[in-house]
Amino acid sequence: MMPVEAFLRQDAEAVRPAPALVKRGWRKLLFGDVASSLLTVLISLCALWAVPRVLDWAVFDAVWRGNGQACFDAGACWAFLGAKWPLILFGIYPPDQQWRPIVVVLAFLAITLWSLPERNWTRATATGWLVVIVSSLLLMGGDTLGLQPVPTGDWGGLPITILLTVLSLTIGFPFGILLALGRRSEDRMMRWLSVGFIEIVRGLPLLTMLFIAAILLPLMLPDGVTFDNLSRALVALTFYSAAYLAEVIRGGLQSLPKGQEEAARALGLGRLATLRFIILPQAIHAVIPPLTNTVVVVVKNTSLVLVVGLFDLLSAGRSALTDPDWPSPYIETYILVGFVYFVICFGISRYSLWLEHKLSAGVQR
Repeated sequence: MMPVEAFLRQDAEAVRPAPALVKRGWRKLLFGDVASSLLTVLISLCALWAVPRVLDWAVFDAVWRGNGQACFDAGACWAFLGAKWPLILFGIYPPDQQWRPIVVVLAFLAITLWSLPERNWTRATATGWLVVIVSSLLLMGGDTLGLQPVPTGDWGGLPITILLTVLSLTIGFPFGILLALGRRSEDRMMRWLSVGFIEIVRGLPLLTMLFIAAILLPLMLPDGVTFDNLSRALVALTFYSAAYLAEVIRGGLQSLPKGQEEAARALGLGRLATLRFIILPQAIHAVIPPLTNTVVVVVKNTSLVLVVGLFDLLSAGRSALTDPDWPSPYIETYILVGFVYFVICFGISRYSLWLEHKLSAGVQR
């Protein structure tokens, strides 16, 4: 039998130099091999062919001012956006009352910017959100404030997109938490109800749910009870967001080890306190990226509410194109609408990335 010393190193390990830092310059990246070189040349040729034509259409031959006659046989008709931007952004809302949706959009922008810093994550900010939501609904309607009444069927454009997104997520998020907890509950009835709701809603396209809210929901209500189009769309979007948020939150709950709950209970915390202070904060932190994806999807899905008679941002842009005095500049209109959606979704994604790094600062190793 060999002695233990035979397996022990007697000499010190030789010091090896650190590996050299390899930097890949732009030449290596673009022309590192045959495939990269061919792809670089192909993209360059396409850019040389496309960029001058895009500049001619968008800048040099574009119509920046004038009427519809000036846009025929010309480049981009940016004058159309200058004339139709109120209709695109605010839909068929009465033109003489469009200061009200402008105030609503500015109010949501202000409360959003106020809520971004960590120092403003207080109950006062949550109260401010509630005040902005209620005030916006009252201001858009106008009846209770002594203003000219405007029915929800005449609301449209960007305020509809913002209101449906904020309301569906505000109502759907706590509903989704309850569904996620119910799906993991030991109560069989609670678990079956949660699973049934989630699977049915996720198994139906949102467009089908909107049709159900527009056609079947009025038939199921008692005589004399009715909901306007905005409420019907809000119900469908809330159910949709709650079902998807529930599955995302359930994934975060399952990622936590059982020791977290056991340690909290050992410290004397009750079940509700454990969920509120220990389990849910960690679960939500773990699923910030999929939560962000769900929020972005809800923002873009508001473009489907046309089926219940609402003119969201995209539908308002389409309605502006029906003016026979203009040559229907689809590209320019969709560029404006796409830019607005991009700003909203890109802002959400960047803030979620900052939030993820901020909350991970105390647990990084």
